[in-house]
Amino acid sequence: MFAVEVRDHIMIAHSFRGEVFGPAQKLHGATFVIDVAFVAQTLDGNGIVVDIARAHDVLKSVLQPLNYKNLDELAEFKGKNTTTEFLTKYVFDKLAAAARAGELGRDGRELGAIRVEIAESHVARAWYEAALW
Repeated sequence: MFAVEVRDHIMIAHSFRGEVFGPAQKLHGATFVIDVAFVAQTLDGNGIVVDIARAHDVLKSVLQPLNYKNLDELAEFKGKNTTTEFLTKYVFDKLAAAARAGELGRDGRELGAIRVEIAESHVARAWYEAALW
């Protein structure tokens, strides 16, 4: 398997519902570092998994609507706990749609999987990985 990874970050605010979250039930901020791996069984005719510049641009476009926002105020997250785990799947879904549409410089059917990892601190992170097809 071959993989190409790109990275970006966002700064957000949010709060959680549920006693399990303790003090995080109150509004708090976070800086998330997002790492994305695009996986393929083979390299394409250009010798790449995906075009790194395009992959980074797509990741930036997925994250831009969240950056410097209070996620509690976004309609698409109404009633959701925007945990790190939840956000990995959210980012995956957006990137998967772009990959399937061929926006990464390669036919999306040639890609196998995407893995999204979000670090919420230097000691904690979550990830989501799934096949594209």
